[in-house]
Amino acid sequence: AVDGLTLNFYEGQITSFLGHNGAGKTTTMSILTGLFPPTSGTAFILGKDIRFELSNIRQNLGVCPQHNVLFDFSVSTLLLLLLFSCSLCQPEQCLLCLSGGMQRKLSVALAFVGGSKVVILDEPTAGVDPYSRRGIWELLLKYRQGRTIILSTHHMDEADILGDRIAIISHGKLCCVGSSLFLKNQLGTGYYLTLVKKDVDSSLSSYVSAISNLITKHVPEARLVEDIGHELTYVLP
Repeated sequence: AVDGLTLNFYEGQITSFLGHNGAGKTTTMSILTGLFPPTSGTAFILGKDIRFELSNIRQNLGVCPQHNVLFDFSVSTLLLLLLFSCSLCQPEQCLLCLSGGMQRKLSVALAFVGGSKVVILDEPTAGVDPYSRRGIWELLLKYRQGRTIILSTHHMDEADILGDRIAIISHGKLCCVGSSLFLKNQLGTGYYLTLVKKDVDSSLSSYVSAISNLITKHVPEARLVEDIGHELTYVLP
């Protein structure tokens, strides 16, 4: 559920929605796309109220839902119907015969067709391999100009790389919003450096001390916060 969420999205920017499972990310996107009606309050997309002008809003709205929604015909037929060409897939393949990752890439591409001014992407990189994930990132960064892109994700690195602004929500409420640098400066505790020991032995304590001295020599404010089992963890400012 969403509880009194107030948030602005801007043209030419990617806003990353970050939150745990059940935080309200998908519910918010479902309300914006008209899948669920709001029980109270409203939202405006391109100056139009979602309660009364949804049909007009959808003419400029592209959506990639959390689960792929593809029809049972060939890729080439789909692309011909949409007057859109791409090199994501073999054109004569049946859509439902594509791998899950390829279906996901195609779903993301479809959200951008037709000159969509507002693009809503619900976990667009879910289920894709790291190489394909990078390809989707490049697509979003390339085509964000002139569009308002709203992206939900569980991955902090994805939110950091793609998001001009990051909105963190929990239990349907907005916790904080701002650029990655702003949030790190205001809320961050620093960077974590984790080292893995080959062996766990009490005689290694002298080596731990030597490592700590080496790190503090280069980063004076660094401090050891954990020495448990095989791992040493330092916090760097």
